[in-house]
Amino acid sequence: MSRIAVIGAGIAGLATAALLGRDGHDVTVYEANDEIGGRAGRWDAAGFRFDTGPSWFLMPEVFEHFFRLMGTTSADQLDLTRLDPGYRVYFEGREDPIDLYADRSRSVAVFEAIEPGAGGALERHLDSAAETTRLALDHFLYNDFSAPSTLLAPAVLRRAGRLGRLLFQPLDRFIAGRFRDARLRKILGYPAVFLGTSPSAAPSMYHLMSHFDLEDGVLYPQGGFRELIDSVARLARASGAQIVTGARVTGIRVEHRTARGIRYLDGAGVEHAVEADVVVSAADVHHTETALLPAASRSRSDASWARADPGPGAVLVMLGIRGELPDLLHHTLFFTEDWELNFDRIFGSEPSVPDPASLYVCKPSASDAGVAPLGHENLFVLVPVPADPSIGRGGIDGAGDRVVEQVADAAIAQISSWAGIPDLASRVVVRRTVGPSDFETDFNSWCGSALGPGHVLRQSAFLRGRTASSTVNRLYFAGATTVPGIGLPMCLISAELVAKALRGDRRAGPIPEPVAGQVRA
Repeated sequence: MSRIAVIGAGIAGLATAALLGRDGHDVTVYEANDEIGGRAGRWDAAGFRFDTGPSWFLMPEVFEHFFRLMGTTSADQLDLTRLDPGYRVYFEGREDPIDLYADRSRSVAVFEAIEPGAGGALERHLDSAAETTRLALDHFLYNDFSAPSTLLAPAVLRRAGRLGRLLFQPLDRFIAGRFRDARLRKILGYPAVFLGTSPSAAPSMYHLMSHFDLEDGVLYPQGGFRELIDSVARLARASGAQIVTGARVTGIRVEHRTARGIRYLDGAGVEHAVEADVVVSAADVHHTETALLPAASRSRSDASWARADPGPGAVLVMLGIRGELPDLLHHTLFFTEDWELNFDRIFGSEPSVPDPASLYVCKPSASDAGVAPLGHENLFVLVPVPADPSIGRGGIDGAGDRVVEQVADAAIAQISSWAGIPDLASRVVVRRTVGPSDFETDFNSWCGSALGPGHVLRQSAFLRGRTASSTVNRLYFAGATTVPGIGLPMCLISAELVAKALRGDRRAGPIPEPVAGQVRA
């Protein structure tokens, strides 16, 4: 049994604590904020319950696997609703939106109706996405790449040529080779944004995302994503882990190239020193390296970080709306006509805030009556912007910094115009904004990034990082800023990678699940 200090009580830190506690370790999680969840936070106001971060529940088998490792199931922990349609897309300059379904045959029919031959092309696209997903789950995602031999598995070698093409061909070109209609290309390319990059920079390997939303389907946990966070926290505590909030970690103690513990400030500003045999940082890797480790223990230079891609920033807008909004589904996307310019303004060499912006709207009140008062709707709006803290902080009722509030006003006007809701702005009864500076301040996010380092080629798979520190023994990383990457499922996998590393398990693939009815010692 080791004494383990986990930094950060986001989903990665909580899942790490749960798995390590179940393995018999003495685990304590230290969270700087007063509430758990990290980016997957919560905010309640005037009878509205807002998730302040992730809102897409994809890759259900990853969640199910985690829960089974903890001796339970998704069904026991969460009340999941399948969304159908999965989401709606509005396009600039076009009156009619497109609805996408959690069913392959219906999605194929939608594509075929828009472009003759696109239905068959989507069948082939989804077949490829499903195969790539299986390969990723079996050989890449549950792999910290500490054993290069894992890449020599027969299933990987047989597909080496295809995998090379998928890694080096951009996603937008891969899609353009199969589909002509710009709307269909955008539907299949936009998931790159949820991976922190653009369709022209994401490897086409990530076309696997289409398998999750167009075939697996999109789910929603009743009560919101806070229910998921609370579930993982309960399992962590049940495994024996302790969770300390209001504990801002200020340093990792390193002796003889080995992590020996942490220092943290409590809510009263009193510093505490904690001894530990192992430290797991589920905080932003850039923050861990540059602010928590001694300079001599850092693995990357400032120049290296300057060349890296932090991913996009975001302006978040939480709105309580009087009356119903039937023109918006649980998930609705708004895509601009000038697609390339939109992404260039976010990720290009001279970044600026897009106007208009391709943006995302979540209306959880479409599926969950508990998130808004009767006769009202709950909206969460995400506007991708450059990762730049100078864009500013948000606030309540328009009290945020000027640029952030301008972005919010523009987004409300855009939704109003494109979805045909002319009185939307006048029906707002609750409003809160969040800007890139909030991400930097509240979550120590590098450059105010909303998601984490973008999944460009040089920051994907074995090029993204390692679970174990290369410079400090007994220091490990978990979360969206390390392997395997961005998103709640990836954070759960990152926690499992830490558990595997401490077990000395360097194989690819997930930890075998316990046989039902058996309790692992």
